[in-house]
Amino acid sequence: MRPVWLTVDSDDIRHTPSSQGHPTRSKGAPHEGTSNEMKNAMKAFRKWLDRTQVTLTIFVIADQLDDPIFNQWLSDLLKNHPQVTIGCHGLTHRCWSAFPEDVDGFLAAIVEADIKLHKFAGDAWRPWFRAPAGYIAPWMAPVIAKAGFELDSSVNPSWLVRKKAGPWKDWNAVENALKDSGLISRPWLTKFGLPTCGPALSIPFLRWNAKRAWSRLGPFVLPDEAEETVYWHILDHGKKNGQWRPPLIT
Repeated sequence: MRPVWLTVDSDDIRHTPSSQGHPTRSKGAPHEGTSNEMKNAMKAFRKWLDRTQVTLTIFVIADQLDDPIFNQWLSDLLKNHPQVTIGCHGLTHRCWSAFPEDVDGFLAAIVEADIKLHKFAGDAWRPWFRAPAGYIAPWMAPVIAKAGFELDSSVNPSWLVRKKAGPWKDWNAVENALKDSGLISRPWLTKFGLPTCGPALSIPFLRWNAKRAWSRLGPFVLPDEAEETVYWHILDHGKKNGQWRPPLIT
C-alpha cells in the first residue's frame, strides 16, 4: 500500500473540451448552470463521502460558484466535512496549452479564480492549482507561481496524452519548468506509461489497468505525505444509476 492524495475535479458537462475551452474540439456549451446529470452526481458523491469520510481535495472551477445550486451544495459539504480541502481548477475550463501562449490572459484568469475560491472556501482553501483538462505547457509554470500558487497537480506523465504538454509535447519540460518556478509538482498516477485517472477509469483496457493500479493505494493523505496522486470527477458518481465508486479500498 502507498499513501495517496485523493483529488476530485468539479467539471460539469458544459466544461468538457468538446463543449467549451478548446480551439478545435469545442462545439459550444450545451447549457448554463448546473446540469441535471451533475445534480444527480453531486447527491451520489455526497452520499459516498458521508459514508467513507475520506480526506480529499476538490479542484473547483470558479465559475461554478455563480450557480446557486452548486454554491449551496459545496458550502454545505464543506461545513460537514472539515477534512475536505479546495483547490483551483481555473476560472473557466479553457485548455490554455492548446492555444497560443497568453501570459496576461492566463494570469488574469487564475488570479480572479484564486480570489473567488479563497473567499468562498475560507479555511478549506489551499493554494493548489490544476490546469483545466490537464492542458499545461512550460510557459504556464512561472505564471502559476506569480499568481501565488504553491503546488501544481496538472501533469499526466503518459505518452498517450503528451499533446497536452504544450508545443514540445514533453512532460519532462513541464516538470522542469514547474521546478524552476519554485512550484511543488504532484503528477497523476500512471501504470505501464498509461493514464489511470479521470476518463481512463471508464475507457476499456485503460479502465482495467487503472483499477489494478488503484487497488494498491492507501492510506488517504494530503499531498505533503503522498507517494501517489489520483483523481476522478464528481460527474462519475452519476454513472451506474448513482452507484459508481472510485476503485479504492474504503
